Amino acid sequence: MKMLSGLARDWGGAVAVVTGAGGGVGEAVSRQLAVAGASLLLVGRDEKKICRVSDSLGAEIDVMVLSGDVGDSDFCRRVIEETQSRFGRLDVLVNNAGVMHRGPAEQTSDEDWARVMRVNVDGVFYLSRNAVGIMRQQQGGAIVNVGSTLSLVGASGLAAYCTSKGAVAQLTRAMALECAIDDITVNAVCPGAIDSPMLYSEYPTGTDVDAVCARNAALIPKGVVATADEVARAIVFLASEPHITGALLSVDGGYVAQ
Repeated sequence: MKMLSGLARDWGGAVAVVTGAGGGVGEAVSRQLAVAGASLLLVGRDEKKICRVSDSLGAEIDVMVLSGDVGDSDFCRRVIEETQSRFGRLDVLVNNAGVMHRGPAEQTSDEDWARVMRVNVDGVFYLSRNAVGIMRQQQGGAIVNVGSTLSLVGASGLAAYCTSKGAVAQLTRAMALECAIDDITVNAVCPGAIDSPMLYSEYPTGTDVDAVCARNAALIPKGVVATADEVARAIVFLASEPHITGALLSVDGGYVAQ
């Protein structure tokens, strides 16, 4: 991926790792990167889901899949090593994998807390830590983390999730400063409600999906929830611009501007 001063990054021949690639934003950004000309390593917990996405990209796309737990440091090291072994480089890391726990602090168990931090924070850190070594050798690259509006504002009943996404925001800023001299950009998109599986997760069985969507849309100034493609386009934008680093880009229909 060529990076020239003042010009957007050229995706021809670029290599991207996308976590949480089995659906939602991860699937959408994988499709957009593939269309732009990137080769891909898709990461997810469910091998069937990431293989489905891989197969749907077409035979002309050079793509590899790895299933595992991004909260496992050894697995994250393997992801980056396999990327370098297969493709010879790593240009973009999209840290999209995430989990939700719904409940106030006093109703959040040790296990719930640890699960959210393991995926939402540890995974981002482990993968980013390993990725920057390759990117420094190449003299450039991009990391885009998927945060949340709850990286920026609080919300009742989501103590663990808010904390994890706030940590993603601060890790993004810190690593942006650490990596700037090496032409590695580190940014985060901060989506609000997205029409994707996570929006409807962790509710009691039988929850009305349409009601959840409508309830979230009512809180957004534009009156609609985002699509996965809209968030994916923001990720590709941040990965493409070499002079944007340390940014937290809200994709929320005006939610945090209220």
